[in-house]
Amino acid sequence: MNSDPAPKWRRLEPDERREQIFTCAVRLFAERPYTEVSTSDIAAAAGVARGLINHYFGTKRSLYLAVIRRALTVPRVAIEILPDGPLDERADAAISWFLDMVTSQEKMWLAAIAPEGIGRDLEVEQILEEADRESADRVLEAVGLSRESEHGNELNALVRAFGGMVKAASREWLVRGALNREQVHTLLSRSLITLVREIFPAIQSPKPA
Repeated sequence: MNSDPAPKWRRLEPDERREQIFTCAVRLFAERPYTEVSTSDIAAAAGVARGLINHYFGTKRSLYLAVIRRALTVPRVAIEILPDGPLDERADAAISWFLDMVTSQEKMWLAAIAPEGIGRDLEVEQILEEADRESADRVLEAVGLSRESEHGNELNALVRAFGGMVKAASREWLVRGALNREQVHTLLSRSLITLVREIFPAIQSPKPA
């Protein structure tokens, strides 16, 4: 006979309930392929009726896209917590934050950078591009630049190109084991510093007539 006390139930506010469902969806989508996760599975994990998932997120596809969007977008808080100081310190702190984030949600991060099962259609591509652009803007903000500057679009594109290396390095570390965390940290932090100190000025320099 099970003598464990019954879990105490408490009424959650709508935002809390929505986040609870979202958190359970993140875990399930990280553990299984998209096609093997149903809204019933998510509802059961969250302890809610399936209709509540439709109420907050619409379809399973919409919820999955929301999970991908959050996983790939650098939040503003990541910039706000960076130390005031020289570029080297800020780059080191930014990469440390990123690697901590990836470590804490490794399976979901890997699933997000190579979504499978849902199909790479126009909507998925748009979400991935928007996440990359927004994250690039956060990186520019972290190093004291803005896409609102004269060469902002070019700088954003350069950071997105750097983001491609970030994803590739993450796979070499987490999937293939060819690199360890310290090596990835060195690669990304020094590449970011080089990007800011050498590549950005070259892009922004007046072109010869």
